[in-house]
Amino acid sequence: MADRLGYLLKHAQLRFAQLSAHALQPYGVTGRQCAILATIDGANALSQQDVARILDVDRTTMVALIDELEHAGLVRRKTHPGDRRKNVVELTEDGANTLRASEVARREAEQRFLSSLSVADAQRFHDALRAVIRDNPTDR
Repeated sequence: MADRLGYLLKHAQLRFAQLSAHALQPYGVTGRQCAILATIDGANALSQQDVARILDVDRTTMVALIDELEHAGLVRRKTHPGDRRKNVVELTEDGANTLRASEVARREAEQRFLSSLSVADAQRFHDALRAVIRDNPTDR
């Protein structure tokens, strides 16, 4: 089994998810929630639909995820100034603080995950994953 790509990817992802979950636990966010916070952190106002599209999450799931973050006081919804049918999502002060702290923990978890590789091999691993994602045959 250890020669099968699917097996290797699955177990690598499980290991990384485990390390990330443990690292993010003190901040009360999951890896998915952290990705949402990072996506909406910036100068450009993003709607829930924009965030869903960027992260490739269906709209119904995104609404539930934003609901969780809003309930936790990490984000707030505001009506889009140019389109009253849209909600813009922005970080609260607590959300910005949580994002900063959790990003440090996430990077440390990533370093632990890659610690068995040399710096050059870790970079090649990142590059290879980007290439595989970018060259998706289903997009053709």
